[in-house]
Amino acid sequence: MKNDFDEEEIPAEPVSPTGQYLNSTSLCVYILGVLESDVPIDDSHTLSLLQHVFLPINTRFSSIMTRDKNGEKKWMKVEVKLEDHIKVPNFSNEKSSSSLLLYDEDVDEYMSKIAMEYLPQNRPLWEIHIIKYPTRNAAGTLVFKLHHALGDGYSLMGALLSCLQRLDNPNLPFTLPSSNKKLLPKSSTIFKNNIFSSAFHSMSDFGWSILKSSLVEDDHTPIRSCGEDNKLRQVTISSVTFSFDHIKEVKSLLGVSINDVLAGLIFLGIRLYMQDIDLKSRNSQSTALVLFNTRNIRGYKSVKEMVEKSNNNGASWGNRFAFLHVPIPELSDSKYANPLEFIWEAQKEITRKKSSWATHLTAMFLNMVKRLLGSEAAARYVHSTLRNSSTTVSSIIGPVEQMALANHPIKGLYFMVVGPPESLTITIMSYIGKLRIAFGLEKGFMDKEKFKLCMEKSLEMIISAARNIST
Repeated sequence: MKNDFDEEEIPAEPVSPTGQYLNSTSLCVYILGVLESDVPIDDSHTLSLLQHVFLPINTRFSSIMTRDKNGEKKWMKVEVKLEDHIKVPNFSNEKSSSSLLLYDEDVDEYMSKIAMEYLPQNRPLWEIHIIKYPTRNAAGTLVFKLHHALGDGYSLMGALLSCLQRLDNPNLPFTLPSSNKKLLPKSSTIFKNNIFSSAFHSMSDFGWSILKSSLVEDDHTPIRSCGEDNKLRQVTISSVTFSFDHIKEVKSLLGVSINDVLAGLIFLGIRLYMQDIDLKSRNSQSTALVLFNTRNIRGYKSVKEMVEKSNNNGASWGNRFAFLHVPIPELSDSKYANPLEFIWEAQKEITRKKSSWATHLTAMFLNMVKRLLGSEAAARYVHSTLRNSSTTVSSIIGPVEQMALANHPIKGLYFMVVGPPESLTITIMSYIGKLRIAFGLEKGFMDKEKFKLCMEKSLEMIISAARNIST
């Protein structure tokens, strides 16, 4: 099926440096956008929705990555055969046809399977998986698999949200959680700090980033298997849902940001898991790469505005993120007694590193590597940065109101990044008053049920400690 664009009117778009790094022989990263339907899925309108709603969002959804005569990677528009991008799994029929039958294990296995598969490079880099089987969380599940080279979480989740409508009133725009602090961090605020102190910390952070990306590896721990392979890592995907009100309660009691609470909660949960598996590992050297949005904007822009700004060198569509090397606090006896230390340490580290020029210097360094040694060398550096750390943490804000897709109420909404050479990837998304923390765990190495329990215990400990302080 041919799309509505005229190839001759749209020149080939250069692939951004980050897009090249994320689709290379060293690194291939995908984003899974998961929509859990509250009712059984009727896929009779799938082709029409993709043709008239999804494809027009951005020309990259109907383009492939090619090289021009100079060897530079470009996005080239092609004819889109939508049927090739739609996958509808058929699970075993050996089970009973009871209406109470749930397929959680089958869905988990299917998600692990598609996370491992490479998308063909000879067609646009996306797929939609329509899972019509019920689970404990949903009557059916839609999974959009999109190559990270198409854009980052902000761009791609913004694109998916543009396909949805508010369930209560389709004519109204969705709103985002109100907060004095952003769920997604702001970019650098260096000029608010002492210039000499900032310069010192910037050079120190930049030097440490270079070492962590090349020579210094995290310890081998229950969350880091030190696998050497460059293939997509086998993962199992799980998640835990928390009330947004609980997170905001801790935020208010401690006078910190939502991000500070989430980082502290996750770091404590990680250490509890590590301690439970191997007591010695609770004090091992472990680093989290905390991703943040470098756009100086609040919330999502319209798809049209995102694309237009990007075409004019704006700051909306594309891969516009950076990461901070944040050490995961050790679980000493004193910190175990006061779990709030994890929030305060996370706040101190992230605030200081966000006010540093290290991320800008790293971007300049990567561009220099690309110019001198080529994009594959720069991609190997990014791969090494990820591999030498223990986990990556990223977050996205979502609507306050319940959304619907083609009259299917969306009960749950989250995303997962697959492909990084790490044993643990963590993503966070807010939706209708809840926070969904999802985990991509190396299959056969990490225990997803134990990890989930440790995250739940972490929140319980933090809420209890915060309430005790307030009284």
